[in-house]
Amino acid sequence: MKALLLKRLPLFAALPDADVQALADAMRTLALDTGTLMLHEGDVADRFFVLAEGEVDVIKALGTSDERLLAVRGPGAFIGEMGLLNPERQRTASVRARTPVQMYEMTRADFETVLHRHPLIAYEMVRVVSSRLQESENETVASLRQKNAELTRAYEDLKAAQAQIIEKERLERELQVAREIQQSILPHTLPQMPGFDFDARMIPSRAVGGDFYDFVPLAGGRLGIAIGDVSDKGVPAAIFMALARSLLRAEAFRADAPDAVLRNVNRLLLDMNDAGMFVTMLYGVLDGASHRFEYVRAGHERPAHVGAQGACDFSARMPGQPLGLLPTPALTRQTVDLVPGSTLVLYTDGVTDTMNTQQQPFGAERLCAALASLHGEPVHTLCDDLIGALDRYRAAAPQHDDIALVALRAR
Repeated sequence: MKALLLKRLPLFAALPDADVQALADAMRTLALDTGTLMLHEGDVADRFFVLAEGEVDVIKALGTSDERLLAVRGPGAFIGEMGLLNPERQRTASVRARTPVQMYEMTRADFETVLHRHPLIAYEMVRVVSSRLQESENETVASLRQKNAELTRAYEDLKAAQAQIIEKERLERELQVAREIQQSILPHTLPQMPGFDFDARMIPSRAVGGDFYDFVPLAGGRLGIAIGDVSDKGVPAAIFMALARSLLRAEAFRADAPDAVLRNVNRLLLDMNDAGMFVTMLYGVLDGASHRFEYVRAGHERPAHVGAQGACDFSARMPGQPLGLLPTPALTRQTVDLVPGSTLVLYTDGVTDTMNTQQQPFGAERLCAALASLHGEPVHTLCDDLIGALDRYRAAAPQHDDIALVALRAR
């Protein structure tokens, strides 16, 4: 059986039957289980093997990140032939049994005996080695081409990622500048009016937002107070907010009545607004002498009034429509008298619409209860504590909307 297998190999096909039989008798039979490592890359090569049954894997860089399967050899293949040509040479690859394997082992001494009697075997050996080197070279070239393609893709991906990072950093810088510009638009100082204390907050849900507030000093010791909420978020809302605030300030100096001011602002917004955006707004005039606040709501939230005794309520629900949508929005003038010790809080819907992790809004009732509990606190403390109450209510939930607050207290 062993002699028949050797005779079928091109390497030994030209040998006389007697020599093949002698060689077969000298070769040791080995049996290996699946997964057995029969040759290890780097070991000294001093013998070779003829595979009788089963299959083996020829592996380069076994056990490393560069591990690569070079070939799968089956019955009739011989392995480790380089050990016969150069006994000082190290194994160039590892060989592991893919299946149960039976093979025949030939030492260098046995091979030299055969080679001495039949030198033409060397030619066949060189031919096989040359063929395998050609195969290995082709495999290497194909592998290099694949790696080169992968590197090219990785390089392109890296360039795209770098471009995205640069663009992201540019947008972040622009948003930071936009935020600084928006903060500069808001009042830098709080108004000074005898008998009143003021405070305000604006917290955008993004880098910039569409909520705003403003104080406009008017003739006769009066003060215009505005708070607004644009129908969007981010940069578009911030731009529309800046436009609405500028128009409001300009019209506040031209008209005395709050409803006339907002009607003029609405008319101008309609002429400039091609994006279909709108703004809800509350604008009123505080008379320091009479302690009366006369205001108009253009679709905005009702102000919360905390009386001198700490009772909180909201102004009567009167009709009001946003600015920038209709030629003649419904606007109703209302008044509230601020007796000493009372507080008026103007806010945007980002306050009452603050959601907790169960998607439940903070709501007007919680707002009123929080303001009543803060009765008597300085207005800056009131604003800080109210923002803190919203943060605690929201907990891990994100801030979905901009928040603006204006508080005024009659001393």
